[in-house]
Amino acid sequence: MAERLAVAPGSFDPVTLGHLDVIGRAAGLFDRVVVGVGANAAKGALFSAAERVALIEDAVASWPTVSVGLVPGLLADFCRELGATAIVKGLRGGHDLAHEEPMALVNRDLTGIESVFLMAAPDWGHISSSLVKDVARHGGDVSAYVTPAVARALAGAFGRG
Repeated sequence: MAERLAVAPGSFDPVTLGHLDVIGRAAGLFDRVVVGVGANAAKGALFSAAERVALIEDAVASWPTVSVGLVPGLLADFCRELGATAIVKGLRGGHDLAHEEPMALVNRDLTGIESVFLMAAPDWGHISSSLVKDVARHGGDVSAYVTPAVARALAGAFGRG
């Protein structure tokens, strides 16, 4: 039987416990998960791609079937090169589905790879990287939403570390 490899893509600026929940659940469904760190120019990243990769690698270090890679271009090309069987995305609600559906259809058109959507756990459905950055920017405590390493990186990025 062929390996079932999923790619869990995102900008992860920064990675949150909600992201990690989805990645962890994907690891239970697939033989291997590659977290694909992409660059979304429209989002204006706080952390460089290398910093985001390092923060995720730290967070998933104890998960032997999860690795992290940089998506240098089209997600479809990255998935094809890896031999992925699925793309895994977390959804916080209908607004996320409306955003993700066209991308899922184009990725399937380009590669034949299906997208699998996992609903956010109730504890994390209200959390986004943007919200975490906003709280951290204003000196708020983000430790309930991110790993300690990410909390330290945010504090440093906003001159509080």
